[in-house]
Amino acid sequence: MRGNHVYSVRHPSFRTIQWAGRGSSFLVALALSATCRDPQQHRGKLKRTDADANLNNEANTSAKADSDPAARPLGRDFVAHALPGLGPRARSLHETLEKAFADKGPDYKPRTHHLIDGARPKFINRLILETSPYLLQHAHNPVNWYAWGDEPFDRARREKKAVLLSIGYSTCHWCHVMERESFEDLEIAAYLNEHYVCIKVDREERPDVDDVYMKAVHLLAGRGGWPMTTVLTPAREPFFGGTYFPPRDGARGRRKGFLTIIKDLRAKYIESPDELVEQAMQLSRQIADSAGIEPPEPVPGPGAIKSTVERISARYDPAWGGFSAAPKFPRPVNFRLLLRYARRSGSAEPTKKVADTLLKMAQGGLHDQLGGGFHRYSTDARWLVPHFEKMLYDNAQLVVAYIEAHQVTGNQVFADVATTTLDYLAREMSDPDGGFYSATDADSLNPETQHEDEGWFFTWTRAEIEAVVGADLARVVNAYYATTARGNFEHRNILHTPEAASLVASKLKMKPADLARDLSVARKKMYASRATRPPPLRDDKILSSWNGLAISAFATAGFVLDRPDYIERAEKSADFLLTQMRTPNGGLYRTFNDGRARHMAYLDDYAFLIAGLLDVHEASNNQKWLREAIALQGVLNRKYHDESSGGFFLTSHDAEPLLARQKPDYDGAEPSGNSVAALNLLRLSELTGDDDHRSRAEKLLGAQGRVLRRGGVTVPLLMSALDFYFDRPLQIFVVYPKGGNPSPLVDVIRSSFLPNRILSVVSEDKIAEHVQLVPGLSDKRALKGRPTAYVCEQNVCQLPTRDPKVLAKQLAKTTPYPSP
Repeated sequence: MRGNHVYSVRHPSFRTIQWAGRGSSFLVALALSATCRDPQQHRGKLKRTDADANLNNEANTSAKADSDPAARPLGRDFVAHALPGLGPRARSLHETLEKAFADKGPDYKPRTHHLIDGARPKFINRLILETSPYLLQHAHNPVNWYAWGDEPFDRARREKKAVLLSIGYSTCHWCHVMERESFEDLEIAAYLNEHYVCIKVDREERPDVDDVYMKAVHLLAGRGGWPMTTVLTPAREPFFGGTYFPPRDGARGRRKGFLTIIKDLRAKYIESPDELVEQAMQLSRQIADSAGIEPPEPVPGPGAIKSTVERISARYDPAWGGFSAAPKFPRPVNFRLLLRYARRSGSAEPTKKVADTLLKMAQGGLHDQLGGGFHRYSTDARWLVPHFEKMLYDNAQLVVAYIEAHQVTGNQVFADVATTTLDYLAREMSDPDGGFYSATDADSLNPETQHEDEGWFFTWTRAEIEAVVGADLARVVNAYYATTARGNFEHRNILHTPEAASLVASKLKMKPADLARDLSVARKKMYASRATRPPPLRDDKILSSWNGLAISAFATAGFVLDRPDYIERAEKSADFLLTQMRTPNGGLYRTFNDGRARHMAYLDDYAFLIAGLLDVHEASNNQKWLREAIALQGVLNRKYHDESSGGFFLTSHDAEPLLARQKPDYDGAEPSGNSVAALNLLRLSELTGDDDHRSRAEKLLGAQGRVLRRGGVTVPLLMSALDFYFDRPLQIFVVYPKGGNPSPLVDVIRSSFLPNRILSVVSEDKIAEHVQLVPGLSDKRALKGRPTAYVCEQNVCQLPTRDPKVLAKQLAKTTPYPSP
C-alpha cells in the first residue's frame, strides 16, 4: 500500500468497509457487519452447503495429504493425522492428545467434517485438553490451535512469527461460519500453521483477554464483534484487528478474503517487522491509556438519575415498546432504573413504558411460547423474529424484571412469564449437581435437509402443527399463535400472540376457559413433539457470574411468589458454587465443566454471586448465605479494590498482567461488576451496620463520577445504586414466636415493590445467632406472642405492628427526590 489510500467495498449484506493505509504502513482494521455483536446483518444465513467449496478443496488436496508421510498416522497406535503445514508431532504430545480424545468416551461427537470412516476425527489439536465447549468445538480443526498462555507466545518469539488470536464463544453464529469457511479449510489451515502461531480464546472464560483486544479492534475499526480476529507480536501487542472475514477474495462480495489478508500480513511482518512492532506498541499504549484511572469526583446528585431516565425514555418506541430501533435487545438494567425512578418521583410514565415493553416482548417471537424463556434479541422492531440463541444471563435478569413489574402493576401475566422462564431454566439448563448451564445455540439441524438452520428447532409449519395436535386443536393454535400457510420466517412460523386470548376466543366463538384448556393441551403436545427434534447445541459450562444472576432470579421469584421450590433451587446452586468452585484460599473459580473448576474469578463472578447470596439470604432467612456473602466481599475488597481511586478492577492484583488492567463501567447485556458491587456494598451496610461497606460504595460512585455526570445511559444499574445511596432504605424486621406463622405480614412485603430495603424474618428463638450479623435485630421481639413487624430507617423505627394493613401503610411511604 503506497501513499494515502482508502479502499471501500459495498455488498448488499454488509456495510461499507474501509481499508486505510498511509505510506508503507499496514496498521489495518477490517470488520464486517456480519458478526455476533452487530445483529442487524445477522439474517444473512449460512447453511452447511456454503461450506461446499471447502469440502471440494479438501477433496482436491486430501489424496495428496494422505500420500505425504507427514500426514499419515504416526505409528500403529496413532490415528489422527498430522496437521497440514506441519511435520509430525513429538510423540509425547501426540500421545497426550490421543489420550485426551479417548477419555472423552463413546458419546463424544467431534465437531468437524474432516472425519475418518465418518466417525473418528482426522485431526486433533491442543484444544482437546480444554474444558470450554467453545474451544472443544475447534479441537478437530486442522489449525494448530493453542489455548491462551505463555507457551504459544514463547514459540512465536523463538520462531519469529506473528500470533493470530481468534476470540469467540460457543453459541456465536458467525463464529461457526468462520470456522466452517476458514478454520476447517485445509489450505488456510496449512498457511496458518506454517506461518503463524494460532490461539483460540473463549470470551466467556477469559473476559479480561477479550476486553483488552476488543479495545484494540474498536480503536482500529471503530466497532467490534465476534468472532474477533487480531494479529499480535510475540510481546502480545496487536497490530491488526477485525471481526468476521470470508475465506477468499470475492466471497460475500469482499475484495479481500481471509487467506489473502493473512498472506499480506505475513509478507509485511517479514519485510518490515520493526515498523509493525512500533505500530503495535503505539496501539498498546492507546489501550493502556483507555484504561487509565481517573481521579475520583464528588458523588453526583440525584439530578443525574432524572437526566438518565429522560434520555432513556426519549428512545422509547411507542408502537412496539423497547428503547431502541431494530435490532432490539432486552436490557433489564434499564427496566430496573425506570421502575425505581417512578417509585420515588411519582411519575407513572416510566412504569407504563416498562410494562408495555415487557408485554410486547412476552407476546413476540423473542419469547419461547412453548418452552419458556427468551431468545437473545429481536432482529426487527416488533420483537417477532429473534436471534434464536438463549443465554442464561438474559433469562435470569428478565425474571427479576418481570417479577418487579408484577409487584408494581399487579399484572399476573408478568408473574406467569417469570414462572415459565424459571421452569425452563430448571428443566433444560440445570446441571444435576446444582449449577446452571450457560447458553444454547441459534442454529439447529434440519433433518429434512441435513443442514444447520437458524431457528428450525423453534419454528413450525401448519402441517406440522396439525400432525401433532389434530385438526380441531390446530385451528385454535393457528388462531392464537397467528400462524399462516406462508409462514413468517423462512417459510415456517415463529409462534407469537399478537392478540389477547379473549379476542381470539371471541373470534373462534369459544369461551375463554375453553380456549385456555385447548391451548394447554396443545402446548404440551407440541412441546413434547419439539423435544424429539435435534436440539440446538448447548454450552454446558457453568460460570460463577451467570449462576449468581440465576440465584438472584430464583430467590427473588421464590420470595415474591411464595414458591419455596424456587428458593430451594437457588440454594442448591449456591451450595454448588461455594463447594465445587471455591479456591483453597476462599476465593472463586470462574468456570466449571467436565468435572473441573478452572480460571481465577473476575469481578463480576464475585459481585453477581454476592448479590445472589444476599437475595437467597433474605428469601430463606438462612444466615449461612449472609456469612458467605460477607466472606466473598472480603476477598473482593482485598484483591480487586482500587484503594487509591475507588471501585474494583476486573482482575485481582495477582492475576496475569495484560496490556491494561480494566475497571468495568458499562451496564450492557450483562451489568457491570462495579454497578452490582455498589448495590451489594450498600445492602451490606444496611444489613450489618458496617460503615466500611457504605464508604467503599461512596468511593466507587465517586470513581465513576464522570460517567454518572454525563447522563449515565451507559450505566443505568449504577444509577440504581445512586438511587439507593440517596434514598432512606428501609430496614424491615419481622419477628415471630417459635412455631408461629409470619405469613400475613410477610405477604404484605412480597407484594410491595421495595427495591431499596433489607429484610430479616426471624423466629424469636433464633435472634441471638442472627444478631451477630444483623445487629438491627438486637431489641426486636414478637410482641404479645404474635408476629411483629418493625420498619426502620437509619436505625430509627416506626411503631412496631402486628397488623398487615398498618404494615402496608408504613411500607408505602417513600422518600421523594429533592427539588433541584
